Amino acid sequence: MSLHLELLLRIAVATALGAVIGFERQIHGRPAGLRTHMLVALASSTFMVVSTHFMYFQHYHRDDLVTVDTSRIAASVVAGTGFLAGGAILRTGLSVQGLTTGAGLWLVSSIGLAAGGGMYPESLGATVIGLAALSVVRRFEGQDDGAVRRRVAVTTAGGADALPGLVAAIRAAGCAVSDSEYESVREEGA
Repeated sequence: MSLHLELLLRIAVATALGAVIGFERQIHGRPAGLRTHMLVALASSTFMVVSTHFMYFQHYHRDDLVTVDTSRIAASVVAGTGFLAGGAILRTGLSVQGLTTGAGLWLVSSIGLAAGGGMYPESLGATVIGLAALSVVRRFEGQDDGAVRRRVAVTTAGGADALPGLVAAIRAAGCAVSDSEYESVREEGA
């Protein structure tokens, strides 16, 4: 197999493995789905292929005294994907959403780097383990502990001052309050 075909195979394998993780995210309605995960894996593997082979394609000779740190590109991919994953994380009041999506983007980035480096068994293994973490472990996270959970939205004219009294009344009724958030919305004409 020619070198170019081998490098394209690395990129294709990474993209396909990223698609597997992305498909799992897509079917569970997450903000970063199939296309996003495919693109992150594709980009990561392409960066890795460039990182590991660009010296060869520059036609340098032994006596040219050129030194290159090929790990710098891969390290930049890790930092760049962290930035991208941070964009998937949203904070709404007291709750944080998107952490798993951000971690999934980081995962497919590492899968892309591994496949781009020609480490096919490792990239496939990381995909299988990541898929297990996303799908199998999900079943244990939401185990039924017998509690009925509801999200309640209450609108008051009292503003933030009404919140402690409202929480106290809910607790007096025998309910537990795990999170309480306050959002001030101005009505039209007020």
